[in-house]
Amino acid sequence: MLPGRIQTRGGFAVVDLEATGSSSRRHRVVELAVVLLDRDFGHEGEFSTLVDPEGPVGPTHIHGIESRHVEAVDAPLFGQIAPRLLGLLRGRVLVGHNVGCDRAFLAAEYARLGVEFPVVPELCTMRMAALREPAPGGLSLQACAEAAGLTGWTAHTALGDARTTARLFASYVLDHPGGPAQADKALGRAAAVEWPQLAGADALWVGRRGADRAPAWNVPSQQKVSYVRNGGA
Repeated sequence: MLPGRIQTRGGFAVVDLEATGSSSRRHRVVELAVVLLDRDFGHEGEFSTLVDPEGPVGPTHIHGIESRHVEAVDAPLFGQIAPRLLGLLRGRVLVGHNVGCDRAFLAAEYARLGVEFPVVPELCTMRMAALREPAPGGLSLQACAEAAGLTGWTAHTALGDARTTARLFASYVLDHPGGPAQADKALGRAAAVEWPQLAGADALWVGRRGADRAPAWNVPSQQKVSYVRNGGA
């Protein structure tokens, strides 16, 4: 198998993105991360990149991304990472914290390329948290992570948030009586989804640089690492 390639056997794709604003119709993705988990929540790989939004980067005070960061690494356009991203998501359940928002941005970006993003099974850690005893700080990812004992991660970085969401997801599924059955049902539905094909060469995915915003290593995991009941993110 080539480096950076995942042979899909089903599982979960935990996604997070940073955007130039809150509207999927008017704003663009500026950073994207995907953490792949197998059916048993083993870590299969993680992929992250800055994305050239073809305009202002938006709320730097939230996501920490400046135009110079995008320019310094020659970040790809969304269209240049779109074929590979489809391959990463194909056959998997889409997972996120407020995953509907992430899906809306992905669907909008693919629509700009003339590609219809398919209806895929989704599992949302924010919704799962709402069914549990509420975290003292609310339903934000940071509040939920702190309540679950997940610390040591940098919020509002796509990879940091995706890693933390992956751990939170595994914990929520296994701690809830109906969690495993719900996950299995979603996996079965995901296997039946027909995904579009998108031709095009894969651009290099480039993560953040700098000590405060660690880069992503875009390779599959070299060994199985369980995301179940691990400590920090």
